[in-house]
Amino acid sequence: MNIQSIRALLLIALCVFGSFQYTFAWSGDQEILVLWRQEKANGKVQVNNGDLVKLSFDQGKGKIKGNDFSILTAQTKLKISVSNARTELGPEATVIRIESGAKSFAFFLRDVQQSNPIYNPSLGVIVLPANDKRSFNEVEENILVQRNQTKIQQIESQPEQSFEKALADTRSMHVPIWLGISRDMRMFEIAEEMEDTGNEGKIIRPLYGTRSAGIPESEYQSYIYALGRGVGARVSVKRKLDEGILPIYHSEMQDDDIRYHTTSFVSFAKSDLTMENNQGTNYMVSDKHSSGRTFKEEHMARLNEQMKHAYDFKEPMVLYASTSIRNTGKVPRYAWIKNPRPGNTWWFKRNYNFDINTGMASYPNGHVFCVSKLNGKPLNNEEIAILLQPGEEAIYEFYLPHTPMKLAEAQELQEVNIADRLQQVRSYWKKKLVSAAQISVPEKRINQMLHAGLLHLDLISFGEEPHGIVSANIGVYSPIGTESSPIIQYYLSMGWNDLAKRAILYFLDTQLSSGYIQNYEGYTVETGAVLWTIGEYIRYTQDYEWLKTVQEKVAKSCSYLLSWRERNKKEELRGRGYGLIDGKVADPEDHYHQFMLNGYAYLGLKRIAEAYKNVDNQFSNHLAKESQEWKSDILSTVETLYGISPLIPLGDGTWGRTLPPWAEADGPRAIFQKHESYWSHGTFTGADAMLGPMYLVFCEIIDADSKEALDILKFNSELFFQGNSAFSQPYYSRHNWLQAKLGMVKPFLSTYYNTVAAHADRETYTFWEHYYRVSPHKTHEEAWFLMESRWMLYMEDGDQLQLFKTMPRAWLANGKEIKIKGAQSYFGLFDAHITSNADAGFIEGIIKLDPSRKPKKLTIRIPHPDELKPRQVIGGDYNAETETITINNPANQVEIKLVF
Repeated sequence: MNIQSIRALLLIALCVFGSFQYTFAWSGDQEILVLWRQEKANGKVQVNNGDLVKLSFDQGKGKIKGNDFSILTAQTKLKISVSNARTELGPEATVIRIESGAKSFAFFLRDVQQSNPIYNPSLGVIVLPANDKRSFNEVEENILVQRNQTKIQQIESQPEQSFEKALADTRSMHVPIWLGISRDMRMFEIAEEMEDTGNEGKIIRPLYGTRSAGIPESEYQSYIYALGRGVGARVSVKRKLDEGILPIYHSEMQDDDIRYHTTSFVSFAKSDLTMENNQGTNYMVSDKHSSGRTFKEEHMARLNEQMKHAYDFKEPMVLYASTSIRNTGKVPRYAWIKNPRPGNTWWFKRNYNFDINTGMASYPNGHVFCVSKLNGKPLNNEEIAILLQPGEEAIYEFYLPHTPMKLAEAQELQEVNIADRLQQVRSYWKKKLVSAAQISVPEKRINQMLHAGLLHLDLISFGEEPHGIVSANIGVYSPIGTESSPIIQYYLSMGWNDLAKRAILYFLDTQLSSGYIQNYEGYTVETGAVLWTIGEYIRYTQDYEWLKTVQEKVAKSCSYLLSWRERNKKEELRGRGYGLIDGKVADPEDHYHQFMLNGYAYLGLKRIAEAYKNVDNQFSNHLAKESQEWKSDILSTVETLYGISPLIPLGDGTWGRTLPPWAEADGPRAIFQKHESYWSHGTFTGADAMLGPMYLVFCEIIDADSKEALDILKFNSELFFQGNSAFSQPYYSRHNWLQAKLGMVKPFLSTYYNTVAAHADRETYTFWEHYYRVSPHKTHEEAWFLMESRWMLYMEDGDQLQLFKTMPRAWLANGKEIKIKGAQSYFGLFDAHITSNADAGFIEGIIKLDPSRKPKKLTIRIPHPDELKPRQVIGGDYNAETETITINNPANQVEIKLVF
């Protein structure tokens, strides 16, 4: 047999068995069957990108009139005949829509296969090719007997995720470190010669706000210096924060026998670093030096006035660096130093002088940009080799001003003792931490990240001290109503109420005369998100007196949203965006009636209505009514879209309902129903997973414990998550909150650990914005990680305070403790202390509540490390399934004990 004959036989075989091995595109007339489990169903069949020929019954009884049908007996099979079908791969494929009220659904005609039939158990429907004679029960049994699992079910069947296990499956990130003193916009960025940075030395970049400050006397933006022999075959740099938490940077490099350990920090040139000496920077000036801020015409006069004195600092800011160089070998070894110089590579031209007598590097105009010492004396050459005896140590120090200084100032700076200055800086940052809630968890890395994270947020919250408005920056970007919200709310959780209020005032002070809040690029979502954050502030603080002082501005923003909504009450939008506002919520120019946009607007009005109950009851009732009507219109659009958006296959063999990210779309954007090209920010999934229908749940439009919320979680987890974590900018996805809300411990921990292990620098705990390493020190991402940690430790639900709802059970291994002191919730301040004596057979705890604001119900989840169930529970009612103790109407102090 020749090769042509073999090929022909193979082609025939493929055609015969194609339903099991390959799906060929259908064309022309097609027939399918829709089977219902229940006895009665009725509705209408619509065909998109094809023509409906007729409806008929292949089995059972019913009525048909045109494209309407009524099912009158159980397991009836409705046959749908379609012509001009488009079943090839790609956009504009044929979609069958079954309009049946709340049980409407849709599917791609090309997805109808005998081998993997469309089956949705909650709707009670199955879709088959017309030649498939199986009954509903037979198909259902064939699917269920395979015992396949969704991705969420797979996670539930596995042990709890941990950071250590996540390390093996996730990328490792290195992020440049930012150093400063908070409030003051003068900062420094330090990037090491790590394997993924492309640097040939250590790069120091002065910043104003979050933008490069440049070097006034130079054409370059940064300085470069080097320790050791150079970039070699081994990556031997290790980095960490001081005490694991403080914005003081430690970098250690082992170059064979020579160890270089550098400690870097920022302080003033002359004065001690104290709260009183830190005057900060006007927020408009810092905004001018942050990316993304769009100043409107009505802001320009104030900005121009502030910029007249923007650089009139009381005294210079300095980066201090001290390197201990030690020979750890058994014989004498050389060590090498290259002093900082302008530029970021070796070949940049020399435009400076180095004085070998003073150790000072300066520009031709005499301004000094670096003062250097070796063993307490002026460094006598900008590049030097030192022979060290075994065990011998040399100390190399340099002082790098944020802006080059005059010779006299440099000479004064040369006299500063770096060790003394370091102790002052440590004290400064520790005082900040002491003023916040005290939280201690028994996982060292997470414990350090909680403390370091709070200081990372504070580091780039700029403003005039002690009472000025604060710009809660979000990495290199100026504040955004959405992205600054977790920063402000974490400040509230930690008891930093004044700082949170000052950060909220930023948005009210930048509010346009129309009431519109819109500061960043063309994002239209800020107004609703800011109102939500104001409502959260009131929930935490009950500061109604302050609320009265901003009532006019708050009312103006509410009116702006309602007027915007009124303009969208168009009859042609009924069921597809009626009463929903339109605009874009992120970088892509997607100006649609977006769910995220409308979710935040609704939630903002709802929170303000709640907040004003004790201030202006008439205004409160008005907003409550308006927000409820807005919610109804959103849900009306959701119901329509459920009947339009195609079902997609899930891991357990069933097919799940889907929703698009906005009213205009016919389904998830990532499945390309239309001819579009929108890949951005390193992913196809951005609009759906990070800006889409999950916000309907987070923004309280769809109840978290509803079937619809689970449907959204299911299709998102199957299509858009890897390791139960979203792509690109994963902290935008709100499935983390939903999993915490529902007490889905294993899925929550999978998201929590997989995301933070891949997204944050594992040594310095700083976050990128995206996985593809853009936008360092991204505090929006870090703040959501901190809020995730807060949800793990405590979360409110109505009149309940829920403790440790999704905490890892490993945290209660024998001898472990969890301590919370002075954390702030909707129910005021509280303390909690849980101690595990698992080996002795008991775990016990004490919780102290605010007597004036106690919750009506307190729940405390206490998971035994070995999944044991207690034989005795003291202190409340115990639910073995959720491992939770419930105390109704708790006392001021609650004591619990579980005996195993």
